[in-house]
Amino acid sequence: MIDVAVNWWAVIVSALISMVLGMFWYSSLFGNYWSRTTFGKSMAEMKKDMKKNPKPMGRLYLTAFIASLIMAYVLAHFVQYVGATSFSGGMQLGFWVWLGFVAPVQLSIVLWEGKPLKLYLVNTGHYLVYLLITGGLLAAWQ
Repeated sequence: MIDVAVNWWAVIVSALISMVLGMFWYSSLFGNYWSRTTFGKSMAEMKKDMKKNPKPMGRLYLTAFIASLIMAYVLAHFVQYVGATSFSGGMQLGFWVWLGFVAPVQLSIVLWEGKPLKLYLVNTGHYLVYLLITGGLLAAWQ
């Protein structure tokens, strides 16, 4: 097995990028469509509901951040396994990881849960952009 030296700063920055990208993606870009399709409410209605019945958002964000750390950490291993050393090489790896693992698994929301194809495209598009950026960052910042 290859001995992998993980750049923890790159992993942490990648996880932070995931959080920022997710906030932008699921609020500004596709927020209303995503919230209506997923929860049956607009973003404004969801914010209003959260004021009435606040959820432990800190715990949710922390859990999402930890999940992003894990994803970046594992992707850092793949970067070294394939020998990606440039931003474009890392982006190529991110694309193949997305195509082979994320896109097929996420397709279950369309096939088995009956969710619209557009929701699949929103969710998998988010992961595609994240994996492209993270793969590139991890490869370039070794």
